[in-house]
Amino acid sequence: MSENKWNWEQGNWPNFVFDYNALAPFEKRFQRESGTLFGSVKHIAGDDLDQLTIEILSQEAEKTSAIEGEQLNRESLQSSIRKNLGLDPGRAIKSTPAEIGISTLMVEVYRSFQAELDHQALFDWHKLVCNGRTDLEVVGGYREHEDPMQVVSNRLDVDSPRVHFEAPPSTEMTREMDGFLSWFGSTNPQAGGEMTPLVRAGYAHLYFLCIHPFEDGNGRIARAISEKAISQDLGQGALLSLSQVIESEKNDYYQQLELHNYTLDITNWLLYFSDVVIRAQARTQTLVEFLIAKSRFFQTYGELLNERQLKVVKRMFEAGPDGFTGGLSSKNYQSIAKTSSATATRDLKNLVHIGALTSKGALKATRYYLNLNN
Repeated sequence: MSENKWNWEQGNWPNFVFDYNALAPFEKRFQRESGTLFGSVKHIAGDDLDQLTIEILSQEAEKTSAIEGEQLNRESLQSSIRKNLGLDPGRAIKSTPAEIGISTLMVEVYRSFQAELDHQALFDWHKLVCNGRTDLEVVGGYREHEDPMQVVSNRLDVDSPRVHFEAPPSTEMTREMDGFLSWFGSTNPQAGGEMTPLVRAGYAHLYFLCIHPFEDGNGRIARAISEKAISQDLGQGALLSLSQVIESEKNDYYQQLELHNYTLDITNWLLYFSDVVIRAQARTQTLVEFLIAKSRFFQTYGELLNERQLKVVKRMFEAGPDGFTGGLSSKNYQSIAKTSSATATRDLKNLVHIGALTSKGALKATRYYLNLNN
């Protein structure tokens, strides 16, 4: 294969090749960790299960947008997701069109994972991803412009941008997407497809991005397609924030994509992507264990807390597994509980005494942490 030809220009396109044996350890681990995760989730119910769903979907909405340089408000995303799930959206928060659109997409992918992926479904997804946009020629349809669809970057010290990738011409979009959608449907495990889950999710991601069918939003839709693929294999909505892992190492993500622009051998891409999924699983498992510990915490200490202490502890749990940055201070307590310094000191000493909190440091430098080891 010529290194001067993009992958889609090569004779065997779009028949990607890969080494199944190299990927087998990841597939086995994925299946094992999926079983562990399912078992853990069974111990969560009611509000905690809703919190898990909202937390993962909002993380995905926030981070998949951040990868593309769009910063969204997390509280607004969570409120919109709660509303889309049919839950009380809580405190009224004004959401932007972008926040409403991506939140709706996350819930759609989570709930309707078994629905057929066809042209109209992708058009509807594109409308959500580009909700409120007025700068695009086509929203809710494949690109039509005559200019080449290029992925470029600009440097101040050069006159012309660097072209990282050029996708098939717009005139080929319907034909290319017919092929992609046919492949995606035929590999669905519910339709008898035998492709392993991580391979299918990673393959779909790269295949879609190589076509680059929309004027904008291709990355966000590709990640949604991968989550749909994983959910179809699991037989239920996947609560995995793939984008949280990708966004934390965004340069690696783009580098891996670029390394596969001229080749149809995608083994290394699938190894990278499989590792991303495994780490996303681990993040979800951490959150599940945190919510289980939360339930156990309130069973142990709930009736021992006064109204102020309960308010502060709930706020600490809202901060998630990572907790308050640097721990809870006495000033934090005063602010949240709206109480005096003396009362805050007395309440905090009591919380440490009963074992609800642990402390580090001394005097004004003392910081407090939830005790989840009971």
